Amino acid sequence: MLPAARLQAAIELLDEIVAAAREGGAAADTLIQRYFKIRRYAGSKDRRAVRDLVYRAIRRHGEAPASGRAAMIGLAAEDPELLPLFDGSAHGPAPTGEEEEGAPATVLPAWLKARFASAVDDTDIASLSGRAPLDIRVNLSRTTREDVLAAIPEAEAGTLCASSVRLPEGSRIEDHALWRDGLVDIQDEGSQLLIDAADPQAGSTIVDLCAGAGGKTLALWDRTGGKARIIACDTDRSRLSRLRPRAERSGFTDIETCLLNPRKEREALGDLEGAADLVFVDAPCTGTGTWRRNPEARWRLSEKRIASFVATQQHILAFAAPLVAPGGVLVYAVCTLLAAEGEDQIADFLKTRSDFRKVEGRNIGSVASGQGYVLTPARHGTDGFFFARLERSC
Repeated sequence: MLPAARLQAAIELLDEIVAAAREGGAAADTLIQRYFKIRRYAGSKDRRAVRDLVYRAIRRHGEAPASGRAAMIGLAAEDPELLPLFDGSAHGPAPTGEEEEGAPATVLPAWLKARFASAVDDTDIASLSGRAPLDIRVNLSRTTREDVLAAIPEAEAGTLCASSVRLPEGSRIEDHALWRDGLVDIQDEGSQLLIDAADPQAGSTIVDLCAGAGGKTLALWDRTGGKARIIACDTDRSRLSRLRPRAERSGFTDIETCLLNPRKEREALGDLEGAADLVFVDAPCTGTGTWRRNPEARWRLSEKRIASFVATQQHILAFAAPLVAPGGVLVYAVCTLLAAEGEDQIADFLKTRSDFRKVEGRNIGSVASGQGYVLTPARHGTDGFFFARLERSC
């Protein structure tokens, strides 16, 4: 493909991605894969170049542009090498008109800015549109970070968490013996930090209430050296089924699983009421803290979508709280920086549950936000998170 044809392909893909965001369709990565599946003439360099153009445009536009062409003209205004490619060639985009304007650069939809937590500033918000690094979690019960760094000399030790290692851009850890032998797992340092804040203890009963595929479940097991009872719960059978092979690769055993029936969770968890020393709630959320990984998600957000997640989080907290034993801890975490899902959610919870109070976690350098804390890419180099550590009175 000639450079002009690559640009036109990016424009066509952006049109599809914008439409999908408005209509609740497939994610950008899925659309890109589909696009090239039926265009086998495009080589690996072509696919990489087109993908790079697409994501440069997506990251530049926090609000969905009117069209893929408007997005690329806007990008071309900042990149002199792109404008000549609007040349009207056979497979390239038509020349730009004298009065044709590109979409302006924006960080996020204007209506959304006021929704962020009080501790989050403009620099924090801007950092959400950057590129995310690739972090791995060292299974400290099986090896040391020093040994992992010796095996990957180009990697760097994480700055916030003793189990974290940051890999160079473009690394494929899945091809490394460390991965095949289950000595490391992929996990953002912020997620690892949440496990440190939870401070899981050997000999305790731990419920991971929204376990998904089990990334944090495995971290909880590793932190306790497998010497705790850990129950991983989720309402999604497919996601929960991925935990077992991940645990087997890591050499982690005796993790219990519990498939929950939506809206009937308390029935399945009845035996655990008042018995858990730690209940970890990594609740479903809008994911604003992961925009570096899913930048077009900014285009999908709406007041209705936020309200739906807030209601789900309230429901989960309502059946999570009774599981906590007297003197036990409830950790609530979301990968979002919106106040409604973080500080406001916990403030409302504490109004209805006077038997819980905020307790300080381990000193991990997070920023106070209401009765909890936030992590941001700008300040911590992690995904964006809100978390709170709440203790139930004896």
